[in-house]
Amino acid sequence: MAIADLLEGYRSKRDFRRTPEPVAGGRRSKTLRFVVQKHDASHMHYDLRLELDGTLKSWAVPKGPSLDPKLKRMAVQVEDHPISYAHFEGHIPEKQYGAGNVIVWDHGHWLPLGDPSKAIKSGKLKFELQGAKLKGHWTLVRMHGKADERQPPWLLIKENDDEAQAAADYDVLEALPDSVLTGKPLSPRKTMADKSAATRKTTALPAAKTTRRRLPPDAVKAALPQTLGPELATLVTALPEDDDDWVYEIKFDGYRLMTRIDGKSIQCFTRNGHNWSAKLPALVKTLAQLGLRSGWLDGEIVVNGKEGIPDFSALQNAFDSASTAPIVYYLFDMPFYAGHDLRQVPLVERRKLLRGLVSGAGLDHVRFSETFDSGAQDLLDSTRLLGLEGVIGKRASSTYVSRRSTDWIKVKTQLRQELVIGGYTEPQGSRTGLGALMLGVYNDKGELKHVGNVGTGFDEKTLHSLMAVLKPLATPRPAFIGLPSSVKGHWVRPKLVAEVVFAQWTHAGYIRHAVFQGLRSDKPARKVVRESALPVEKVMASKRPAIAKKVAAKKAVPKKVVPALPPVGTGKLRITHPERVIDPGTGFTKLDLIEHYARVAPLILPHLKARPVSLVRAPDGIAGEQFFQKHAEATSIPGIKLLDPKFDPGHDPLLEIASAETLLAATQLNVMEFHTWNATTKAIDKPDRMIFDLDPGEGVAWCQVQEAAQLVQAFLKELGLPCFLKTSGGKGLHVVVPLKPLHGWDTVKGFSQAIVQHLARVIPERFVAKSGPRNRVGKIFPDYLRNGFGATTVCAWSVRARPGMGVSMPMAWEELGKLKNAAHWDVRNIGERLSTGNSPWSAYENLRATLSSAMQAMDFKPGVQPVRAPRSRTS
Repeated sequence: MAIADLLEGYRSKRDFRRTPEPVAGGRRSKTLRFVVQKHDASHMHYDLRLELDGTLKSWAVPKGPSLDPKLKRMAVQVEDHPISYAHFEGHIPEKQYGAGNVIVWDHGHWLPLGDPSKAIKSGKLKFELQGAKLKGHWTLVRMHGKADERQPPWLLIKENDDEAQAAADYDVLEALPDSVLTGKPLSPRKTMADKSAATRKTTALPAAKTTRRRLPPDAVKAALPQTLGPELATLVTALPEDDDDWVYEIKFDGYRLMTRIDGKSIQCFTRNGHNWSAKLPALVKTLAQLGLRSGWLDGEIVVNGKEGIPDFSALQNAFDSASTAPIVYYLFDMPFYAGHDLRQVPLVERRKLLRGLVSGAGLDHVRFSETFDSGAQDLLDSTRLLGLEGVIGKRASSTYVSRRSTDWIKVKTQLRQELVIGGYTEPQGSRTGLGALMLGVYNDKGELKHVGNVGTGFDEKTLHSLMAVLKPLATPRPAFIGLPSSVKGHWVRPKLVAEVVFAQWTHAGYIRHAVFQGLRSDKPARKVVRESALPVEKVMASKRPAIAKKVAAKKAVPKKVVPALPPVGTGKLRITHPERVIDPGTGFTKLDLIEHYARVAPLILPHLKARPVSLVRAPDGIAGEQFFQKHAEATSIPGIKLLDPKFDPGHDPLLEIASAETLLAATQLNVMEFHTWNATTKAIDKPDRMIFDLDPGEGVAWCQVQEAAQLVQAFLKELGLPCFLKTSGGKGLHVVVPLKPLHGWDTVKGFSQAIVQHLARVIPERFVAKSGPRNRVGKIFPDYLRNGFGATTVCAWSVRARPGMGVSMPMAWEELGKLKNAAHWDVRNIGERLSTGNSPWSAYENLRATLSSAMQAMDFKPGVQPVRAPRSRTS
């Protein structure tokens, strides 16, 4: 049968003028492709599609595939789809067949076992999947044996092989829910009923939205202040060349607006504290639907014009006509939230909390101001092409202050500022009302200096409205100083502020080629001065607050969030050479490193507690020579604990870091990395954990490292051993088994070696049991040598002394698929992770296991190699 005939059912159901789905197309591949798409239509389901004979044979699987052979999933055969559909992700519009959102949940290649066309006709298709999430052998079995049904029902069954897993142990749909192409989740579908319900919402606070989100570590309980000034950006000449610590947003062409929410009381204030709530009734009503019971929000209100670009004139017209319903409120900061002061919380964490609040509400007129991943200069070029006002840059690690700050900067695409109206000229020709507005700025003596006129940018409606507000301000003398007698005009008291775009400032201090944009009723005339851009070099040279000042100012934080940071900097810690650059690639300094460990101190200390620690020192940064210190030296670190010499006979005492002060004192003495033993001082001869450091060799892709971690996890589960995941901050991943301290070092190391040797035998194309770069080419060495006496592994939350400065991070297994690499978390983005903290390992202590049954399953005896594979626990 021709492909066109096979696709007739697919095409007949779709209007391709409205749906973005592909009409046809797609080349056949040398190896057969498969795709599983997650589809939120009338009901959530998964679509399994297998390439065959030039199309994708398709089955709708309502509950999705399962790795458990005992769970047989219903799979309804539907029309063939074009091969190009394998890449389709997006939204199918309402009233179209299959309306809803679609993502590619998994893809790869499939291998039919036998003739697939005959197998489908006969009603039993056996095949192997080689995907990112689904692997191993599967069977599709048609029910009732009828081949002529319009949508025949089948059963999708996982075969009992090495890829099978009991549903009670692992649900692949819950563990790996997101798109395999983008890593993004499936957006919930908005039905017409949802949209209708949204329009019927009242100002009552919906209980479902008032659930408190996880608070960042630096949040402190505080009463909601009655007033709050906004943080203002500093105009600079250019964007920073080194923008690793900067995030960028669009500079909106609108009015700054601060919102105070206290129960049902919602008040909107301009940057100067004027209450505009009565002017914005529709926005106030919408803000009630956020579900926020207490807080201060910071943002900008705009009216979007053509192509969705903010239009300042349209915003002013909305106020002039008292029709403010079209106003959109872009939120970019949240200084207070749910009874907590967030001003000392890093910007990235405040924004993360705000994003969750706004996106969870799904309101059309209240939106989150997103940052852009593109380079700063590229963003500025794009805004210039689109006619936008400019770009705002903000330090990702900065706190919130109610003043103008160099932690927030702005670069404009054109010369534009507010100017005071001091008079107007007579109209010429057919123009009515006025000819031009006479403009000025205040100097440092508080005198109004004339800087020129603006005579363009007016229409008849604007001229009429301007005259209506200018005439009541008439005065016989000009407010301008030093005005030549030859300059004539009608003078007004300097109360009004005009927004003006112009080409340049002349040497004499006048504007050229000005165009009127609108009146600014949110800014007082007395504060209007000539704007001058600060050289960007001065912004980059300005130091962030020293750790001493920052930490000493912190207030107590509830223990349920994160304990207060240590009181360093009050005379106890002297920081030398804080400006020394540690990583030239990021510009990260010694002060930055100390700040990092001050922030993560409450999180890293539980991992350091009662364990011998080895230190990696880098006095000249990551590019210089590094030293590994395991024992005490003459130049001891203040406060470091020297352990009993009997723990490591014949050597100087081992070290332990027991406090935040000692942690930072070590950092001050150029310690960058902290590595810990697998045993505590309570039982130094009996390890309380077993670690597999998945060390990839040359040519190993990151997805293979992720797959290796899953394979190790599955095998450990087979042995009845719980395990936890940690990034190394370098190249690989750490799989950690919590143990009860019952067995000696040799036993634990020998058994871990036996596990690695078994993995290398069973999956030789993925694992190798011998260390060394030559042995690891194209393979992964699960390093069991970390389990020997005196061996160490980098501690969770420790920085790595490598380019980019990754951080070793405790993770949940469900997050494995989202990791971009082993240094997914680094010193630049670590702030986003502080609120999560150690919670992915919350069950660690309660899951400590013994090795007895696992060793029995592998017939392992200390000093003797295992003689066979473990007995299956799932068969």
